[in-house]
Amino acid sequence: MGRRSTKRPYGAEHVELDVDRATGGRRSESGADGEWTVQQVRGSDREYRCPGCDQLVSAGTAHVVAWRTDGLFGEALDDRRHWHTSCWQARARRGPTRR
Repeated sequence: MGRRSTKRPYGAEHVELDVDRATGGRRSESGADGEWTVQQVRGSDREYRCPGCDQLVSAGTAHVVAWRTDGLFGEALDDRRHWHTSCWQARARRGPTRR
């Protein structure tokens, strides 16, 4: 008869799945301006221009990367934009985004 693993003993408590970790922090959002895939980023090596306020997202600053998911053939992935987190959250109050 085989031995049971000691790494997770039978009857051990179930550990809930960390959805953010499993999805890489990506989530889907929908709004008046379409369907979006949104991902939290801890920071990066570069600066980006935020489309919400037209200011720089400094290198190393936590921010949001978003791209439309309702485009054809995934070309929207090439249109990813880096937003300040507060600008992304406020976009719904301003109306549709400019492209």
